[in-house]
Amino acid sequence: MAERLKDMFFTADSVSTFAAAIQTAYPEFDKEKFTELVFDKAFESKELMAKMRHATLCLHQTLPKSYAKTVEILKHAAPHVKGFEAISLPNYISLYGMEDWEVSLPALGHITQFVTAELAIRPFLDQDPQKVLPHMLAWAQYENHHVRRLASEGCRPRLPWAMALPKFKKDPTPLLPILEQLKNDPSETVRRSVANNLNDISKDNPAIALDVCERWHGQSPETDKIVKHACRGLLKAGDKRALAIFGYSDPADLVISNFTLATPSLRIGDNLEFSFTMELQNKSKVRLEYAIHYVKAKGQLSKKVFKITENDYKAGSHSYKRKHSLDDMSTRKHYPGTHRISLFVNGEEKIKDMFELI
Repeated sequence: MAERLKDMFFTADSVSTFAAAIQTAYPEFDKEKFTELVFDKAFESKELMAKMRHATLCLHQTLPKSYAKTVEILKHAAPHVKGFEAISLPNYISLYGMEDWEVSLPALGHITQFVTAELAIRPFLDQDPQKVLPHMLAWAQYENHHVRRLASEGCRPRLPWAMALPKFKKDPTPLLPILEQLKNDPSETVRRSVANNLNDISKDNPAIALDVCERWHGQSPETDKIVKHACRGLLKAGDKRALAIFGYSDPADLVISNFTLATPSLRIGDNLEFSFTMELQNKSKVRLEYAIHYVKAKGQLSKKVFKITENDYKAGSHSYKRKHSLDDMSTRKHYPGTHRISLFVNGEEKIKDMFELI
């Protein structure tokens, strides 16, 4: 079984290494006291993010009471810390620096060069976006690519593992100048963050995201890649504007025939095998997908889309056979009941069938 993240970090060795890095920046740091505070009776039962926050609280008990002095210590320690433990540094600023923005915001811009501050900037954005966004626009022009990435990643409306930003979920337009600044960034890591930000926007404001994608598509290979990644959710949902950006053919001209389930009744752990033929009257650009509508614990169905292929095809018949595992995974548990499988061609459901999981 794969090792859990919560067990990979905040071990005795990694906390000791982290404390030593703090001590390098602040020789008076009481490493033993900090370690003792971290490993209290409740520590092992905490999840990863709770462990990180707990370590931040322990830092607060063992660093100077002066916030400005502690921030300087954290800035000097940042190049020497590694692992998830390092997130405690920017987290300290988000917990204790909300009353001193003139110190906190530049500090996050510095620390993110070594330890990402994408989580820590969000409470500031949530409280006063008009005050933070000029800093982020300036970061988008910074020489260091980690700082430029913070400008995009930190303001994602739906950043995983982070607090949401409801103001930007409602109206993401203030973020667009930052994304415009970064769309041709020389760093692929930064451009991927721009794509993820646009994908977040598409979930709450698809029209705004599509306006941007239509404008950017065709400008360069880099912007085309951003647009494709940003539209991944809309493409899976069969959004017609998203499909049109990439020139997918009219699904009315694409026919699915001879769909067959090898076994309509299976056990958890079996493979679902199916085959079908796609009939094309003309040369077509095709995005071919299938969806499994899984039965959940309470009996409701939950749809998950899987891509088969996307390509240009000649006119004629094209046959496919696929195998889909119904084995339990860490990210998906299967339940008995009547499941559904659907085939989608360029966003349009062409055929559906049922199978029983016993």
